[in-house]
Amino acid sequence: MPDALLALLVGVAIGAVIVVVIVAAMRARSRALTHAHPRLPVEAVALLGVLDDAAIVTDPSGRVVATSPGSGWMGAVAGDRLEQEELRGLMKTARQMGASETQTMRIRAGRLAREPRLVVARAAQMGEDFIVVLVRDISEQERLQQTRQDFIQNTSHELKTPVGAIQLLAEALEMAADDPEQVRRFSERMGAEAARLGQLTGRIMNLSRLQAADELTDVGPVSIDEVVQSAVEAHQVTATGAGVDIVVGGERGLYVHGDSRVLIEAVGNLLSNAIVYSPEGSHVGVGVRSSDEAVEIAVTDTGIGIADEDQKRIFERFFRADEARSRRTAGTGLGLAIVKHAIQRHGGEVRLWSREGQGSTFTIRLPRGETPEGLSTADKQTKKRRKKAQKKEETV
Repeated sequence: MPDALLALLVGVAIGAVIVVVIVAAMRARSRALTHAHPRLPVEAVALLGVLDDAAIVTDPSGRVVATSPGSGWMGAVAGDRLEQEELRGLMKTARQMGASETQTMRIRAGRLAREPRLVVARAAQMGEDFIVVLVRDISEQERLQQTRQDFIQNTSHELKTPVGAIQLLAEALEMAADDPEQVRRFSERMGAEAARLGQLTGRIMNLSRLQAADELTDVGPVSIDEVVQSAVEAHQVTATGAGVDIVVGGERGLYVHGDSRVLIEAVGNLLSNAIVYSPEGSHVGVGVRSSDEAVEIAVTDTGIGIADEDQKRIFERFFRADEARSRRTAGTGLGLAIVKHAIQRHGGEVRLWSREGQGSTFTIRLPRGETPEGLSTADKQTKKRRKKAQKKEETV
């Protein structure tokens, strides 16, 4: 009996030792797996989910563990290495230094990206096993800053011409004070330069207003019939003087949602260009059509057309496809830029078709709006006539 009890006790002891060894081995294995494949804390995952900027977390081997919703443009995939070598270098530095590191750099948004983006990246240690990098894309800010600088430089350059001309003409006028004929001639030229300066400053202000505003302020249902008619009436005298006939056609009774004054100016700018670049005796067409979702206004001429290399830049500020003709007609080079921004403000787009020697067609495409309720066609015509009569009274 004592021998049996002793054997039992020995067996229990051996079993206990085996259990302890197994538990210790399992814990060691668990620690090894955790060290080799660390898990990101739940709180960190939740934090990534509310970040607007791109955020990427990597493990000690440099593989992506988690990403924020805003990091999709970077092409980071969980389980793969981070593609951007510049970011990997920044994260390595942060790990070695044991402190956060911030750099401004250019990186490519994935392997298929054509142009690198300018970003501000900040990397920092997250616990013992992870490195997180926050990436803010500032490419758009850089583009806007460059646009502002270009706009200021171009504006300064364009304003120097009429201002300088007026100054020289004023000096010439003073010297020719005793010659009535010279005085008359210089006065006419000063008037022309002053008108050019006024037109230029007015268009610069319009373009600045369109670029600066996030939304249009005076919006509502806009009749496309009224937009086209007002634009045609505003340029009818110019067309008649140039020997160009304006022909209007297409669907009627269409509406969009927007600012009628801005749309009239946009269509008027296209008409003005079409008249200027059309030969005497030709026609300029204005056509309107609709689809289920959009309204299109096309302005077509049979003029000199636009070269292929110029079509890519035709909507740039101060760009002129024909410098000589622009100087003769006092063109500012801002008309099409105003059209582009005006239509974009309405959620639309401007399309161009052109062939040298055949002419050009500019098509404004706008989201279709609903017809105002409670207004019959006769009521609309009456309202329009009252507006015209009111404008005449204010003018008088």
